[in-house]
Amino acid sequence: MAGVGKLLKQAQKMQKSIESLQTQMEAKIIDVTAGGGAVKIQVNGAGKFVSLALDPEFLKEDSKLVSDTLLAAVQDSAKQAKEFNDAEMQKVTSAFQMPGMF
Repeated sequence: MAGVGKLLKQAQKMQKSIESLQTQMEAKIIDVTAGGGAVKIQVNGAGKFVSLALDPEFLKEDSKLVSDTLLAAVQDSAKQAKEFNDAEMQKVTSAFQMPGMF
């Protein structure tokens, strides 16, 4: 049963590493701009939107342009946060080898 104990310890260590990583991801800020800087979004590495800033002059543009640009910025922010999250999670989980797992 020594193998089971080793696996349990390894799983506990991985859980602690993931919890630590989640804290780090919440602190990591990703800046995204669109429309030549007219739209600025900050999202953290966990995918939570932190801030949104719009240039007042940009709001005078056609509403379709404003909404399309804003949507593109939001989608880009979410994509970058997910890519960051996935890459960091891969670093943590790949360090642990669990036999019989995928």
